[in-house]
Amino acid sequence: MKILRTPESRFENLKDYNFEPHYFDVQHESEVLKMHYVDENPSSNEVVLLLHGEPSWSYLYRHIIPILAQAGKRVIAPDLIGFGRSDKPVERSDYSYANHINWTTQLVEHLNLSNMILFAQDWGGLIGLRILTANPEKFSGLVVSNSGLPVGIGATEGFNQWLNFSQTVEDFDSGKIVYQGSMKKLDEAEIAAYNAPFPDESFKAGPRVFPTLVPITNEHPQVQENIEAWEVLKKFDKPTIAIFGEYDFSFREQDKYIIEKIAGAKGMNHRRIEAGHFSQENQPELIAETILSIS
Repeated sequence: MKILRTPESRFENLKDYNFEPHYFDVQHESEVLKMHYVDENPSSNEVVLLLHGEPSWSYLYRHIIPILAQAGKRVIAPDLIGFGRSDKPVERSDYSYANHINWTTQLVEHLNLSNMILFAQDWGGLIGLRILTANPEKFSGLVVSNSGLPVGIGATEGFNQWLNFSQTVEDFDSGKIVYQGSMKKLDEAEIAAYNAPFPDESFKAGPRVFPTLVPITNEHPQVQENIEAWEVLKKFDKPTIAIFGEYDFSFREQDKYIIEKIAGAKGMNHRRIEAGHFSQENQPELIAETILSIS
């Protein structure tokens, strides 16, 4: 496996992002991959696990992390392998849905996390919900935004458009993609921060391949495992809230599955908010408030 590591200099003086970096050695067969994560207020035993998606990294949580930490929470925000400050395998074939679940699970187990509230957006849901259903007793709550757990029964037109774009666009510009998926105007420094992990195209195998891994057909791997995970999710009776962006055309209708199927979602304050796909950019204070409301 050929692995690239983004130079640390690319992450210096990023706007509103001055968290101390932490690294964990993830085992993958005979290889070791360094996974970066933010770990704020580590002395607290009340944990919030913030999982990002495509094509972002923990920078997406820069406005949320301080609010939660100041409220007394331990905040863990990893960069998925292939993103942010984490290592980046070069070959698309190195990435799989199962690998990402395994890699992220290793970090959670290494940190011995429990009493967790999971906040999951985009691929953060596909990965995080599988981690939750493997050990539901370690979680005290769940907030899902613009995400879900697909079981091979198709995709929205919005997602299909994104899938086509991601595989055909010549210049995969993560900063512009986040900008276009937000309703908030990002300045040049913020756009540059989203591009910081990717000095050139050779670093972008993860973002490029991710959309193709979403199990939207029966031929995709992990469909059966997701079906089985839903059976666990249905019985998850801890507080669960869906807070979806009204203007996210890839996931907007997926909140109904969270609300209708998960036991802990009954009677909770679900809402559609003034946000695009990257709700963390649009409504960080509201998201933090929602997380804190179930703790």
